[in-house]
Amino acid sequence: MSPTGRPPQPQPILPPPALAAVVLVLTVDPGGEDRIREVLEDLGAAVRTVASRITDANLRCVVGIGSDLWDRLFTGPRPRELHPFRELVGAVHTAVSTAGDLFVHLRAQRMDLCFELAHQLVDRLGPVARVVDEVQGFRYFDERDLLGFVDGTESPSGAAADFAAIIDDEDPDFAGGSYAIVQKYVHDLTAWNALTVEQQEQAVGRSKSDNVEQSDEQKASNAHIALNVLADDDGNQLQIVRANMPFGRVGESEFGTYFISYAAMASTTEQMLDNMFIGKPRGNHDRLLDFSTAVTGALFFVPSTDFLDDLPPKPGSPGGGSTSPA
Repeated sequence: MSPTGRPPQPQPILPPPALAAVVLVLTVDPGGEDRIREVLEDLGAAVRTVASRITDANLRCVVGIGSDLWDRLFTGPRPRELHPFRELVGAVHTAVSTAGDLFVHLRAQRMDLCFELAHQLVDRLGPVARVVDEVQGFRYFDERDLLGFVDGTESPSGAAADFAAIIDDEDPDFAGGSYAIVQKYVHDLTAWNALTVEQQEQAVGRSKSDNVEQSDEQKASNAHIALNVLADDDGNQLQIVRANMPFGRVGESEFGTYFISYAAMASTTEQMLDNMFIGKPRGNHDRLLDFSTAVTGALFFVPSTDFLDDLPPKPGSPGGGSTSPA
């Protein structure tokens, strides 16, 4: 429980789908930890200031912290499943692991608010942090990706989304938090569009026009959906909350999907990625990967707003302990 006696409040990872998004992944220079802590503590005020300019645009900001930076910022316990993103090398495709200390996910019904807040945050972080990946995402028709299929259909909503994405008994010290795994996928639309609609549907496991899932008899064993359905030992489905957004640059022939998973356990998303890249069974990789390449990969912990409002001591401070991780 938080000092107020209420459960810790999560960051806004579960709002309705937005029309626009900006995602930033940054690395932090050694010695920049105090500046990062200042920005984290002031984050709520910064969001409110920009959001007040257009109050009905539903501006939301989520910040995640990478494993290495966590040890540089805080003493005390660590989130149980926080670690660097693990590269997955399959027989054909690889889920790469790339640099990232800080993750910023901005969403709104207007791009200008996302852009303004991103500009302000990077301006404050500029002396100590470097943007290593920046994506401006947009809603594409009826929440489709640039492959033409509705994206995020399997993402839960309501109470099921809370259960899937927000830590509770899994790690009581970090209740209200979540794990974010992010990957930037770039699509080969020329090769994809050379397929028939039926071949595309076999790769996804859904119909393209009306988004109906194929029956188990119809569905290929390497269909995207087939490899992304997980269950625990009791047969209960394990879920994640997806916040994917399409992105693209027509002049550069760059078309892609920015994958964002929020989950109460990072291992749930990791198992899905293992199925996709290594295969289930081994070698039976996700057919979509033949047309969509992961060019980044990082894992972050998204602490509760209560955590951000009352940060643990920094390493080396009185009562803060050593600067080296345990």
